[in-house]
Amino acid sequence: MVVVIDDDVTRLDLSEAILAKLRFAVAPFASVDKAISAMEALRPEIVVARTDAVHKLRGRLPVDRDGRVIPLLPLTAELAEPPALIEALRQLIRQHRAQTI
Repeated sequence: MVVVIDDDVTRLDLSEAILAKLRFAVAPFASVDKAISAMEALRPEIVVARTDAVHKLRGRLPVDRDGRVIPLLPLTAELAEPPALIEALRQLIRQHRAQTI
């Protein structure tokens, strides 16, 4: 499960479509507060958020089953293209999973 946070509906829809095509379960949110309130129940593997929302998320992200903070991927201009977003997600997920080994 990937939580995506972006107040721009067009970008939110694009991110959701890219991730769904890769067979990720996606929970899109237009605000940090709504995402935070739902994350405890959703138990996402990763959170993707616009860079201006990242500071609002610091210290508020839930932990995974192993007690580690869920990884956060800031959506930067460099990740605007689908291949870059996909590769950044894969790398972050691999890094997070490697921490449990």
